[in-house]
Amino acid sequence: MKTAIHHLASRRHWIGLACAALCAVASPLAWAQDYPNKPVKLVVPYPPGGPTDIVARAVAQKLQERLGQPFVVDNRPGAGANTGAEAVARSAPDGYTLVVATTAHAINPALFTKLNYSLLKDFAPVSQLTSGPLVIVANPALPANNVAELIALAKSRNGGLNYGSSGNGQSTHLSAELFSAMAGVRMTHVPYKGSAPALTDVMAGQVDLMFDTMLSSMPHVKGGKLKALAVTSAQRSAAAPDLPTVAESGLPGYEAIAWNGLLAPAGTPKEVVARLNTELKAVLESHEIRQRFEAQGFAAAWSAPAAYGAFLQAEVDKWAKVVKASGAKLD
Repeated sequence: MKTAIHHLASRRHWIGLACAALCAVASPLAWAQDYPNKPVKLVVPYPPGGPTDIVARAVAQKLQERLGQPFVVDNRPGAGANTGAEAVARSAPDGYTLVVATTAHAINPALFTKLNYSLLKDFAPVSQLTSGPLVIVANPALPANNVAELIALAKSRNGGLNYGSSGNGQSTHLSAELFSAMAGVRMTHVPYKGSAPALTDVMAGQVDLMFDTMLSSMPHVKGGKLKALAVTSAQRSAAAPDLPTVAESGLPGYEAIAWNGLLAPAGTPKEVVARLNTELKAVLESHEIRQRFEAQGFAAAWSAPAAYGAFLQAEVDKWAKVVKASGAKLD
């Protein structure tokens, strides 16, 4: 009798373990099929109106249409884009809190003496979103209309020329530092909390110039409130084919680009990441989004999660060298 009871208990034990194992496998799959079943928060670590915010809102709208749940943009600027990134790194890894990363997040590991998160360890890469050049824009009254004249003016003023950026350590900051180092000039850096307020001061004449994304700058150029001197990519941009590159108009060898991408907290189920990646592929390959981004100087740039992870590693390594050469450091 005892033996029979023992065998029955043992059998129930192994059946229970088998069911638990099956549930462990099935649960993420079921979760992914059901995802999302509530609003998704898309954290943008910059103020409203800037290039990252513009990209995020366009992508959020399309994801909402495809997945049937609100994708809510949550602007959390501060600390060189680290405030928003850290908040997402500490969020539940369930796919309902995501962050739109930028070139700045690849720069920050070398720039900041202490970060409370790791770009490469605390996030699960989902996909790159965009890639594109920066453009040097200036107040229309600035007495320089091309790169050669800008370099000459900067040398004559010896630090008296100032430039705005979307924040310390952003691509809009270090691309200008790279320019200054290669041109052998000194310019004074004026950091802002995002591109939008910086551009406002350039247009008002409070700041002389800025290295900014075409997405946020070119509408003001077309409106006559800013003048564009050059793009920072190796080739001219299809969005402004008459605008020369920095390299061809006075500073050979210069190149700097900006990008956006989507990250989830580390530990987010792979099935959820894969679902997001699949939907993003459809969004970024749509004619509407491609046209919308390309008209502003950005290219839609979908990538598989593993490829985006490799890209992030390469970006961290590349910008570490630029930061070291510039001598820039932030606490």
